[in-house]
Amino acid sequence: MKKHNYSAGPCILPQEVFEKSAQAILNFNDSGLSLLEISHRSKDFVAVMEEARALVLELLDLKGKGYQAIFLGGGASLEFLMVPYNLMKESGKAAYLDTGTWASAAIKEANFFGETIVVASSKEQNYNHIPKGYTIPADADYFHCTSNNTIFGTQMKEFPSTDLPIVCDMSSDIFSRKLDFTKFDIIYAGAQKNMGPAGTTLVVIKEEVLGKTGRAIPSMLDYAKHIKADSMYNTPPVFPVYASLLTLQWLKKLGGIEAIEKINDAKAALLYAEIDRNPLFKGTAAVEDRSNMNATFLLNDESHAAKFDAMWKAAGISGLPGHRSVGGYRASMYNALPLESVQVLVDVMKALESKV
Repeated sequence: MKKHNYSAGPCILPQEVFEKSAQAILNFNDSGLSLLEISHRSKDFVAVMEEARALVLELLDLKGKGYQAIFLGGGASLEFLMVPYNLMKESGKAAYLDTGTWASAAIKEANFFGETIVVASSKEQNYNHIPKGYTIPADADYFHCTSNNTIFGTQMKEFPSTDLPIVCDMSSDIFSRKLDFTKFDIIYAGAQKNMGPAGTTLVVIKEEVLGKTGRAIPSMLDYAKHIKADSMYNTPPVFPVYASLLTLQWLKKLGGIEAIEKINDAKAALLYAEIDRNPLFKGTAAVEDRSNMNATFLLNDESHAAKFDAMWKAAGISGLPGHRSVGGYRASMYNALPLESVQVLVDVMKALESKV
């Protein structure tokens, strides 16, 4: 039976990425060696890293605009630390928007470096919306936000105008929709949502914002050193970078971000229409802030849970339960999830309605 993978991450990837990755593990570039055993300094892998970095800037329309793309280890969680290390001045301060669990974790790390101002938070409403109408202090060193909140199913549809450098954690919606990416000075994203398997993190940096903190930065946490070394300051996560390259190639072949955004809009529209129509279900996020990547919803009557769970599992659906901190259901509709899979879930929801 075909599986319909709604996992929130690590998540579904294109089938051709699995196939090409599997072949590379057995014999990479007809070298007679596995991708897992070649030197990261070899000609074959250096070419992979160079193409991946270049393709990131091409897809985001940042080529030739003063940006660099680097692939690091440590997940997006390490970027919670690296961002203030590289942008917050000694005795400085930073402004953060608190929209969920990961935004809150980023704020916690920034507190180690200086004053952290939370300009707005939706925590008291269980992060069911994106705060609006907040003021960003003009004397902060940067403003940090999280574009999409996987746990609570909210997504920023607009970003504030400010003269400060803007840093955005785009871990769960990068490459999924068109934005003016020149608005951002640093974008970071764990690969395991829309870009590749877990194990590498993409960081896109406008070089002119670096080197202004006055603080000493440990080498492994210094963006400038990683840029200068072309993402090879230390041994990079070879396999995740290669699989990310394959995913980026797949996206380009599909038509890039503009093409995938149309597909993602169709998937989200289909599922949210059923959530709103079906009297057995209700969404948890404010309608205007609903995420196209992670649709969170509940049963109005929990007595139907056992029947619904049995039905979606029988249909080949996987990864639908909500995050353990909120419960309910979460349908993660990342780039590689086909519209067909969303239709299967919608059909199950309709079938439940007819049975109760």
